[in-house]
Amino acid sequence: MSTLRFHAIKESLTRKPLEIKETERRSEIFGANVFNEVSMRQYLTKEAYMSVMDAINKGTKIDRVVADHISTGMKEWAISKGATHYTHWFQPLTGTTAEKHDAFFEPLGGGQAIEKFGGGQLVQQEPDASSFPNGGIRNTFEARGYTAWDPTSPAFIYGTTLCIPTVFVAYTGEALDYKTPLLRALQAVDNAAVDVCKYFDKNVKKVNASLGWEQEYFLIDSGLAASRPDIVLTGRTLLGHSSAKGQQLDDHYFGTIPNRAMAYMRDLEHECMLLGIPVKTRHNEVAPNQFELAPIYDEANLAVDHNSLLMDVMGKIAERHNFKVLLHEKPFAGVNGSGKHNNWSLGTDTGVNLLSPGKTPMSNLQFLTFFINTIKAVNDNEELLRAAIASASNDHRLGANEAPPAIISVFIGEQLTKVLSELENVTDGKLSPEEKTDLKLNVVGKIPEILLDNTDRNRTSSFAFTGNKFEFRAVGSKANCANPMTTLNAIMAKQLIEFKKEVDALIDKKNLKKDEAVFNILREYIKKSKNILFEGNGYSDEWEKEAKKRGLSNNKTTPEALKAKVTKKAIDLFEELGIMNKVESEARYEIEMEEYIMRIQIEGRVLGDIARNHVVPTAVRYQNILIDNVKGLKEIYGTSYKKLAQEQLNLIEEISGHIASINSNVTKMTEERKTSNKIEDIEKKAHAYCNKVKPIFDDIRYHCDKLELLVDDELWPLTKYRELLFTK
Repeated sequence: MSTLRFHAIKESLTRKPLEIKETERRSEIFGANVFNEVSMRQYLTKEAYMSVMDAINKGTKIDRVVADHISTGMKEWAISKGATHYTHWFQPLTGTTAEKHDAFFEPLGGGQAIEKFGGGQLVQQEPDASSFPNGGIRNTFEARGYTAWDPTSPAFIYGTTLCIPTVFVAYTGEALDYKTPLLRALQAVDNAAVDVCKYFDKNVKKVNASLGWEQEYFLIDSGLAASRPDIVLTGRTLLGHSSAKGQQLDDHYFGTIPNRAMAYMRDLEHECMLLGIPVKTRHNEVAPNQFELAPIYDEANLAVDHNSLLMDVMGKIAERHNFKVLLHEKPFAGVNGSGKHNNWSLGTDTGVNLLSPGKTPMSNLQFLTFFINTIKAVNDNEELLRAAIASASNDHRLGANEAPPAIISVFIGEQLTKVLSELENVTDGKLSPEEKTDLKLNVVGKIPEILLDNTDRNRTSSFAFTGNKFEFRAVGSKANCANPMTTLNAIMAKQLIEFKKEVDALIDKKNLKKDEAVFNILREYIKKSKNILFEGNGYSDEWEKEAKKRGLSNNKTTPEALKAKVTKKAIDLFEELGIMNKVESEARYEIEMEEYIMRIQIEGRVLGDIARNHVVPTAVRYQNILIDNVKGLKEIYGTSYKKLAQEQLNLIEEISGHIASINSNVTKMTEERKTSNKIEDIEKKAHAYCNKVKPIFDDIRYHCDKLELLVDDELWPLTKYRELLFTK
């Protein structure tokens, strides 16, 4: 009997939900562990408070003397909450968060000490930059890098540590993190959107990009997860036969939340409230043991920080409940994987959502302007947008009949498609009074009524309009949202800049009125962006053929997709907007390609180990039992034993065939890996791993999964799908 597997199952069956006491209303504890405006008013001088608020709202720099006052107030607040240490909390290009804790403690000598935390410690720290992915930006002997305080994202306390959100840059100024390019992209879209908003409302001074993410995840009993080397080392199951019952009955989706999972969710949500993460929605997802957590939308930079923090907290809270959280995009074959839909919009400081129509023709024209410009931005940069969500893990999910395909398309619904069609037929040039009236009353004026019944979604679309926002559905569940958000806001900023230039040119050169100039440019954009619009089934072979005719990319693998990041077009885009220079863009490409290689390399090693050291020996053990059985029958029945032992003999032969295939494929995979490792060019190496090494995984898995069905259940060493997915 496989001791570890059955011990884990037995232990999981005896677990009880933890008792979670919620004695206070969530509204009362929301942000209690965040150095927010309420805390700042209490602990900072008026000058210090105003300095922070100006930095947040206007982007002004904080004077070092004032920083000393801020750090003193922040320290006193943190100590009053039980904090003993502080850390600069940042998001390096590892895909996880990073932190180095320092104590407030400072010895004075003579047996005395004080709690010390100055402005210099608040504003900047110096971690070892060479130990993080840098794409060749920093040499190992030039290890210096800096974390610098980001005042737009408030400090928070987790456990006994004051965490200060920061950017992470090299000594020479290049960004080594996800946050720095995001902040630059948000500034770019702010500036560009404000300029366009002036056409409609002169009072707009700032435009914020908003983000509402939807975090999907699996909860697996920690003991069961620990019994699987593949889950422990790669975050997913590399083999395992599908359970007889999976998600086909749709009985888990939106069903009653299991007791242990509910206790975990309540505990997690309580921690989120303290940390100011505005979580609101929880429910069962489609696959067994799959769930979703979603917050109210927030300013994009803060929302990205909240999601990165949440993914850390989810794992820590799970340990208390004897769970393992799986954030991998495809931890189990045969059931849905997990995504993280990014709901994106733009809002003004006057309280207007630019992707939501208003009550007047002018506000609706503003809506159409930003709506159509978004479509145009995606149309012109679909390959770059695909690259922004590329990863080894997300490759398993995209196009797997549960997530959008690798082809980027925009879904806007039948009614809005008709609106764009009518706008496309607007007269080129000056409008007659009749045309203006008809346009404003019958086309633009009716948009709010149309949208009341037009908020449906197309699950096969990667980028769908859902009433007052666009939903970027293709983002993977363990991704840092900063990557797609940087790209989306960058292409939108570029598009709005071009739009304003074209409108101004028509006003100046052709003497058109503003509305007429706007309509004329939008009309041209509708014509130029038709290729990206698609309302049908994105999974169909017909769409793949149609997309190819339209000239849309279909980069199904990460090495194919990432090339878009280092095209001249992409590098120029980020450089022009001041988001990333050529060195930073190329470094990120190299880092992501290297990560892809390492992920496949690790999975290959783990799979080879499990196949040869777990599966094959177990199959041989069972085969020996069958052989002994055949020998026994021969001793009893003599030459007539073959008729009685035919099934056993067939099983022995079948098992031998699978064992031989496993061993030969593992050897082949190892040799391909060695050959790939000799390739120095990072792009060729990634393609070799993708096209030569990775395909062998399926062959190995096929034979291992067949053996799972043949070998005695009590001998099988690996916890099975039916146990991983249905043990509550």
